[in-house]
Amino acid sequence: MVLRVAAGNPKEGDQMPVKHEFPVSNARRYLEPGPIVLISSRWQGRDNIMTLGWHTILEFTPSLWGAMISPGNHNHRMIRESGECVVNLPTADMVDTVSRIGNCDGDDIDKFSEFGLTRSDSAEVAAPRIAQCHASFECRLYDETMIDSRGFFIFEIVKAVVAARPVHPKTLHYIGDGSFITAGNVVSRKTLFTKVS
Repeated sequence: MVLRVAAGNPKEGDQMPVKHEFPVSNARRYLEPGPIVLISSRWQGRDNIMTLGWHTILEFTPSLWGAMISPGNHNHRMIRESGECVVNLPTADMVDTVSRIGNCDGDDIDKFSEFGLTRSDSAEVAAPRIAQCHASFECRLYDETMIDSRGFFIFEIVKAVVAARPVHPKTLHYIGDGSFITAGNVVSRKTLFTKVS
């Protein structure tokens, strides 16, 4: 990275990166909203899993979560019809499985069997949890108003289960072109957060 000394008010070391024009269509490489997740669903006796990166928390109470699911994805219809799913959080060591799941069709194979993943019963929804994942969030469809126009589903998280260790797992974040970055190092600034906990 090329750095240039900042003019004006110096902050954090007096240097700023030199920037260049960048295609707006690739902004997602920097602005992906959260970790890669595996969405499990069940409809008419069949289970499926999809890899998803475009999602966001929308509200604290009720706990609302939104996700972009393309109509071309097999899970789109399964989730729309069943009105529920499970959001499973894989860790970085599952990167090959995550990549392979995202590059095959659920209407052709049973992804649980194909990738050696274990179904675990959910408490509040019919869709199964993925036992190998660090956390699972059971969801019910909350708002359908943007599904037809944008493929945007809004869910309420109705049950959450999380592994006790590690507290901050190393997660995967997709940056395009088949590449991921990982997160997991914690930088605490609790003393600066006076409005929210």
